[in-house]
Amino acid sequence: MQQYFSKFSRSSRWLILFLVLILVSCGGEGGDESELTPEPAPTVEKIQPISSGGNLIMTLGNQDPPTLDPALVGDTTSAFIVRQLFSGLVRLDNEMKVQPDLAEKWEISADKTTYTFTLRKDARFADGKSITSEDVYYSLERATDPKLANSLPAKTYLNDIVGVKDKLDGKATEISGLKVLDPQTIALTIDKPKMYFLSKLCHTTSFVVDRQVVEKSGKDWTEQPNGSGPFEIERWEHNQTLVIKRNANFYRAKAKLDRVKFLIGAAASNAMVLYEEGKIDAVEVYASALARVRDPNNSLSKELVSIPQLSLTYIGMNVTIPPFDDLKVRQAFALLLDRERIAEVSLHGSVKPAKGILPPGIPGYNSELPALKSDIAQAKKLLAESKYGGAANLPPIAAYGSWATTMQEIAEKELGIKIEVRSYEKFGDYLQALDKNQLAMFDISWIADYPDPENFMDVLLRSKSGENHTAYSNPEIDALFDKAATETDDQKRWSFYREAEKQILADSPIIPIYHNTQSMLIKPYVKGLVVTPMDILDLSTVELVHP
Repeated sequence: MQQYFSKFSRSSRWLILFLVLILVSCGGEGGDESELTPEPAPTVEKIQPISSGGNLIMTLGNQDPPTLDPALVGDTTSAFIVRQLFSGLVRLDNEMKVQPDLAEKWEISADKTTYTFTLRKDARFADGKSITSEDVYYSLERATDPKLANSLPAKTYLNDIVGVKDKLDGKATEISGLKVLDPQTIALTIDKPKMYFLSKLCHTTSFVVDRQVVEKSGKDWTEQPNGSGPFEIERWEHNQTLVIKRNANFYRAKAKLDRVKFLIGAAASNAMVLYEEGKIDAVEVYASALARVRDPNNSLSKELVSIPQLSLTYIGMNVTIPPFDDLKVRQAFALLLDRERIAEVSLHGSVKPAKGILPPGIPGYNSELPALKSDIAQAKKLLAESKYGGAANLPPIAAYGSWATTMQEIAEKELGIKIEVRSYEKFGDYLQALDKNQLAMFDISWIADYPDPENFMDVLLRSKSGENHTAYSNPEIDALFDKAATETDDQKRWSFYREAEKQILADSPIIPIYHNTQSMLIKPYVKGLVVTPMDILDLSTVELVHP
């Protein structure tokens, strides 16, 4: 899903090199002056445990999560917190397999289009109130209400359900494929058999919210949301501190931790320093610090966990905005970056250069794709062949993101092309601009919401997909996606995605750069914190065990 902040920040929505999940934000990956010369770490308030589980302390980034509304989550930081506070019908475990959550079981119809879920009888909101199928119904209807926001994740994650597209388009007031059968049973009907449908329901868009709290508190309902997850909000000082505590009414195994305290803003700066001084318990390692941390002579090396991510960082080019409305211009820009140098020099060997769209480890990954190389001479030739007749004739270009700066430097040095790099103060504003397809060139990072090639290929590049920020549209590609969606033979499915990937790379709406690796330092006394290939961190299994 999710985009993540420069890297971070990580959520759907895209990953940005803006980039590094901020679940434990630590500053830019490339290594800025503050990383090289740390400022004195701020004093961190101590919080006393209320039982034996302990209080985990982490950093969350330089600002609050863009949203804690499950229906609006489009970045990894928001998704990370929302997953601690809310639950859905199903969930992904640490092995990235679909497991029951609010639903204790489900049945699939013979034609594989209707999913009937039976809820757990002990499912509760944080205040102890029972969760029923009416709550699920309300939450899904709300998540697809076009009045909620101009652009909704439901367009991507719930669009398989019959009637969702009509509701999002304002042609219907209810989801026709959603039926409450009794207080514990609800049925969802999709438009055609989809191999990945259950996985999509693990996205936060499907999480259940308390209607009474939402409607009573209005826009401020997420301050105390009465969720259904393993934790609930205890205290939130905006852009300073967020403290969540164990939900005593959680229906699965109760969280082992008493609390988790997230430092935000100034209190979260110089996160590596905070970690080394013992003031936080886990931290993401930015790229420029990896060599030092990996050194076997450094005691920190024993606390390092590195997991390749199912992710892609790329530069997008809007095919409707000049000069990227010309295929040869896009192909020329795709030849400017030296991905090997970026991976090994700029990012200190912390990432894997991308050869295509799908990351290693995802089903359907094509290891036989040729490496993407820099070729300035061919780029000049393509620009000359474009309708613009050469680099000197290109219209003004505005670009966003940290890799846009790299592109700016190369384009001016090698081709004489001037690119104006712009930025947004708030990450949420950047996401909104992407949703509206307003940006000619941008960089972003995407991390899988579920381990299926559909989550990269179809979600990011299907015509009019909610996450397609390039306005790219190719009916032949859409047809391949349709075939892959319903194909039951895995090898045939993967072949459809590989064929689509090759054509998309030729059409060049995006410039793949690299696949990320999540590197974290975790204190030895922190037990049960599992770093997954999708950055889904379940804090409910974590506890602090001191010697």
